[in-house]
Amino acid sequence: MKRFSGLMMASCLVLLTGTAFGAETIKIGVAGAHSGDLASYGMPTANAARLVTKEVNAKGGIDGKQIELLIQDEECKPEKATNVATKLISDGAVAVLGHICSGPTKAALPIYTAAKLVSISPTATSPELTRSGQYPLFFRTIAADDAQANLGADFAVNKLNAKKIALLHDKGDYGRGYAEFARDFIKNSGKAEVVLFEGVTPGAMDYSAVVQKVRQSGADTVMFGGYHPEASKMVAQLRKKRVKVNFVSDDGVKDDMFIKVAGDAAEGVYASGPQDVSGLAMNKAAREAHVAEFGTPPGAFFDPAYAAMQALVNAIDKADSTDSDKIAQALRTELVDTAIGTIKFDERGDAEGVGFTIYQVQNGKYVEMK
Repeated sequence: MKRFSGLMMASCLVLLTGTAFGAETIKIGVAGAHSGDLASYGMPTANAARLVTKEVNAKGGIDGKQIELLIQDEECKPEKATNVATKLISDGAVAVLGHICSGPTKAALPIYTAAKLVSISPTATSPELTRSGQYPLFFRTIAADDAQANLGADFAVNKLNAKKIALLHDKGDYGRGYAEFARDFIKNSGKAEVVLFEGVTPGAMDYSAVVQKVRQSGADTVMFGGYHPEASKMVAQLRKKRVKVNFVSDDGVKDDMFIKVAGDAAEGVYASGPQDVSGLAMNKAAREAHVAEFGTPPGAFFDPAYAAMQALVNAIDKADSTDSDKIAQALRTELVDTAIGTIKFDERGDAEGVGFTIYQVQNGKYVEMK
């Protein structure tokens, strides 16, 4: 079969005889935060899965089999992610799109690995997920934390001319990892110093204590590893206390919800995020499909989620099987046109050719820095 090249791979699926699909449907799990504070990260992935599935099924499915989505909400909480993983396996999922946050992904992966189940995340950026060698059936369509931490630190040091940097994080796998990688880069640069390295409590209403520490440290720049609920409060309190610093963060903050909650305090904030691929014809079509189906523009991480679902469907089709080893082999060897470009995955499970860029909030919108 030839490599897929349309908006949906289904347009060129070929029905085969004697396939290795035994069940009546091909069940694909979709795991992530679909409620709670981080639903703005998880729902775009669920919607991307729905859109790809709808089009694939309308064209006859994969080798004549319809895709059935098993959507499970774990609120980006590790303790819930393990239950979701167990349920998806017991419900007959042959692969999983998700999880969304690095912590829950790390919690679920031993369960998927033991069950020999392929999973592919559009958003889990912790480097160890692909580099530890423990999860050979895990893939992702986003670059790792060290890449965006180095990008953010390089931007702070060499573009913003930061000299004293306060590194804050939310104590989680994702946020702490970002801060630690940024710290290493800053120290190795020899151009700036880390004057504060501090973890904050997620969900706290008041960050005035850490804001005071930032003031006392003399920092000219704050780098924060974590998600938008904490970042929005922190930025607002920094502005309220008139602590004048640049604020640089990660893709957990590169979300319109951050701007909505932080309001005017969001202006000027920098955050890394996946490279802008809005100029790709397939990306435009995917986004238009979201608006037509759901009535709103897609949210954060829709692009890598859409691409992950496309890659997964392509791999199952190319493997002509739901055998995990065959699906994984197809993911590593078969190029596929997606909403983020033409990709395949390296031996570790990372998508080749994807990366991060820096954005800034300007007039209430994130704008890519050229």
